[in-house]
Amino acid sequence: MASANLAVKARTTAGKGAARKLRAVGAVPAIVYGHGREPQSLTIDTYTLERLLEKVSYKTTVIELELAGVPNAKTLIREIQRHPFKRHILHVDFQELVAGEKVTVRVPLVFVGTPEGVRTGGGILDSVMHELQIQCDPSIIPNHIDVDVSHLIVGHSIHVSEVKVPEGVEILDDASATMCVCTIPKEVVEVAPAADAAAAPTEPELIRKAKEDAEGAEGEGAAAPADKKK
Repeated sequence: MASANLAVKARTTAGKGAARKLRAVGAVPAIVYGHGREPQSLTIDTYTLERLLEKVSYKTTVIELELAGVPNAKTLIREIQRHPFKRHILHVDFQELVAGEKVTVRVPLVFVGTPEGVRTGGGILDSVMHELQIQCDPSIIPNHIDVDVSHLIVGHSIHVSEVKVPEGVEILDDASATMCVCTIPKEVVEVAPAADAAAAPTEPELIRKAKEDAEGAEGEGAAAPADKKK
């Protein structure tokens, strides 16, 4: 389980206008909620938060909120709202963790090894899933889940039911779901240039032209005797 500390401040203001003012001075509005507690509004220094998010995987990291005069609260970040274009952080939701109460999180998958089908069969590894949804005690949240793919041959796949997870961790995804498959790359079919197809009718046109020339020559030959008769 990964963990990190984050200093926060209590917030008494609310509404879009107050949130805009906070962002203008380099702060991010946030809220922490959880079982048996009232939601509490917070503010976080934007720079501090962004540096933290660069270092940890927030989905699987327990964040201890440091609030003056209050014992640290162990939390998980449940949602980060970002501006659709500028991508800066608009709001953060924290869920407080309670000892003995399981949480549901999504954990990244890490495919370990080179598939046999890639080494000897000219195949490629196609990753269908990139994370698993699990349920466990917050104290044993894994940073990631390893999946050994070294034995995988062309045409074969690995399903959720084949994954090994630490004791106390329950996988919530469908056991029959495919996580990855070793396949042969599709061949690229070369298409003949359009100019080649256009060249096909050239010969018939030459034949037609020759026929027209021959007909013209016959017409000239027939007119000669008439001139001589005159």
